[in-house]
Amino acid sequence: MVQEKSSLELELQRLREDLEFLEGYIKEFSEFLPLPICTVNPLNIILGVNQAFQDFTGYNEIEIGGREITDLFLEKKETEVLAEEISQKNTRVIKELTLLTKDKKKIPVNVYGLSRKDEDGNFIGYFLALSDISEIKKFQEKLEEKVREKTKELEKRTKDLETSRKALMNILEDVDEEKKRVEEEKNKTLSVITNFTDGLLIFDEKNNLSLINPQGENFFNLKAQDLAGKTISELDNFPTLKPLMELIGPEISQVFRKEIQLKENLILEVTSLPIIREKERIGTLVILHDVTREKLIERMKTEFVSLSAHQLRTPLSAIKWTLRMLLDGDLGEITEEQRNFVEKTYNSNERMISLINDLLNITRIEEGRYLYKTILTDIESVIESVISFYKEEIEKRKLKVEFKKPKEKLPEVMADIEKLKLAFQNIFDNAIRYNLVGGRVTVSLNYVKKKIEVTVEDTGVGIPKNQQDRVFTKFFRAANVMRMETEGTGLGLFIAKNIIEAHGGKIWFESEENKGSTFYFTLPVK
Repeated sequence: MVQEKSSLELELQRLREDLEFLEGYIKEFSEFLPLPICTVNPLNIILGVNQAFQDFTGYNEIEIGGREITDLFLEKKETEVLAEEISQKNTRVIKELTLLTKDKKKIPVNVYGLSRKDEDGNFIGYFLALSDISEIKKFQEKLEEKVREKTKELEKRTKDLETSRKALMNILEDVDEEKKRVEEEKNKTLSVITNFTDGLLIFDEKNNLSLINPQGENFFNLKAQDLAGKTISELDNFPTLKPLMELIGPEISQVFRKEIQLKENLILEVTSLPIIREKERIGTLVILHDVTREKLIERMKTEFVSLSAHQLRTPLSAIKWTLRMLLDGDLGEITEEQRNFVEKTYNSNERMISLINDLLNITRIEEGRYLYKTILTDIESVIESVISFYKEEIEKRKLKVEFKKPKEKLPEVMADIEKLKLAFQNIFDNAIRYNLVGGRVTVSLNYVKKKIEVTVEDTGVGIPKNQQDRVFTKFFRAANVMRMETEGTGLGLFIAKNIIEAHGGKIWFESEENKGSTFYFTLPVK
């Protein structure tokens, strides 16, 4: 009789352990899901919230900003105690409270708090994260009620051995049912992950696939049961998975918002994140976000820019030749004052045509149809033609330009001559335009490891260090050059980079403000 009761207690203990495991399981996964988070100052005033916080509470950022944190919870006093504990501790503080949403709904939550300190260790506020535990609370209540009922039933039936045996069998059956229900609750928790609108793949610490959600199955047209437990090399054998496996690599490198195209009407944005528990990596989460619609909109935008630029170029060209005829006297003599006005108009029109041409070049780059005709090209002659074109500007600025050629003739490269000339012109133009009067520009050619390396070194104003990572982006112009030269579109180096890379080359630079810049690019010799 005592042994049977002891067995029952063991089963009940296992049931409680299963419940504890479920709670821990839910908490572990919640750390990797988008949590509602807010930032609070030392006076317990909310400074900022993320989108998940707004969705969870029903308040938008404007409504919630500036309110006291105690306004959000039913237990005002306990909230104040929580805030006090966070300010005094350097570790995470957890408290169970009741959230009051905007529509007065009461939601039980776990509140996680972590203090914020400045470099001197002074307390400057804290972060709060919320986790909805409504389902867990309901499950706990049901489970505790069930356990209480079975315990009472067991106590009643211990008086009679035969009756107790029957009661024990019933309870054991009920325990088995409860185990199944615990497993069902565990599966419900998993469904929070598996039913994301984004595709999710979870790999274990050995980089074996442990989970793929239904959206991921739809993306790759595969079933989870065919993929579970497989290694990266095994997954690489599935044709639809191959692009993703090549991107993340055998060791699942960390990837942020890289794009892959699975088929014509499906483009995915891939991000991989390590899953960390107690400073130890226990797996990797790969998120797949469908960006097909965004890419379609981007393509429509590019087509619109291209159409608009083409439509603008024709009337601008007509204006150009009319102004040229006025300046050349083909339409009659004009006064010096009239000539000055017409020349200014002509130069402004030229800048507009240059901008239109840059926009057309960008649309061609984005559409992947930039290089038209590649032939064997002597890069030395291309550079010489560009330097000759700037001869008048060089003399005007009193610059010293040196072209260092190798003693031996360089091999030719496969290139689109016009595009290659445009790339070098954009780099050389910057070296001239943003140089100082009486400065120096040195152009060098070298043949290194089956590559031709071109170097353009100047003694100009240089690029501020905090802006150097944006040099090759569209419409970027450094703050110091904008002060000295208001003209420019900020498209030249973006276009140059894409031309060089389209030829299979590489471009980079070194720069120090007020000391000059050196731009390098290489072209492969085939």
